[in-house]
Amino acid sequence: MNEFSTIGKFLIIGGIVLVLVGLILSFWDKIPFIGKLPGDIIYKGKNFTFYFPIVTSILLSIIISILLYIFKK
Repeated sequence: MNEFSTIGKFLIIGGIVLVLVGLILSFWDKIPFIGKLPGDIIYKGKNFTFYFPIVTSILLSIIISILLYIFKK
């Protein structure tokens, strides 16, 4: 019965993660600072635009690392 308990916990956590990702994707345009921080690289050429949100990526990485550290305790 213990393996079913582990699988159940995994499925619950997976479901919560999917719901959170869905909410983030739904409200992505309404988050004010995502992709518009100083240090994000935007190059607009004639026929294309190159966009690399380096500072946003670093900030999100730090936030996710802190959350994982807190939940791991």
